[in-house]
Amino acid sequence: MKNQILNNDVVDDCELWAEMKAGDEKAFSTLFKRYYSYLIQYGNSFSPHSEKIQDCVQDVFTDIWVYRNSLSDTVVVKAYLLSCVRKRIVRLQQRDKVFNKAKSVDAIAFLFDFSVEHQLISDELTAGKVAHLNKLLNVLPARQKEALYLRYHHGLNVDQIAGVLNVNYQSANNLLHRALVNIRKEWKGNMALLLMLLAHWI
Repeated sequence: MKNQILNNDVVDDCELWAEMKAGDEKAFSTLFKRYYSYLIQYGNSFSPHSEKIQDCVQDVFTDIWVYRNSLSDTVVVKAYLLSCVRKRIVRLQQRDKVFNKAKSVDAIAFLFDFSVEHQLISDELTAGKVAHLNKLLNVLPARQKEALYLRYHHGLNVDQIAGVLNVNYQSANNLLHRALVNIRKEWKGNMALLLMLLAHWI
């Protein structure tokens, strides 16, 4: 059932993208409403300056509308938007010292803190495991942490993660693999619980 819903969302995105490219303002508005909060959350993972992040996200949508005729007909909308926001933050970061002084996409700091929804915790033992997992996730290197965020919070596949991070497939796969290896080294619970908790973020 979950896969069916995800597939329907993908189809809807494709249709909306095509309609937006044809000049349909309602389709554009629907895409904006669907993804604005996701993009703000992702952008806020790079900087505490929320007003600048809002400007970045709005600029991305403005550019998409203005340059819609030159955009590809076939994109994975969510992955494309995440990538656009990330690149715009990097450009702003290079220009504006309010952000960290990074000089490349690879250098920006990913500040997101992972946290499982507490209402899903049914007992004290599970609560302890969840707290332990959150701690392990949040001390990972920034790139590994971001790769896991894109995989388990946004449900992107390795190809899409590579596109967002501006790396090749193997590099994205390596980031995910190393992150999971690092977690498993310190994980004290059984693997089924670990996979269940990670899957919950999709």
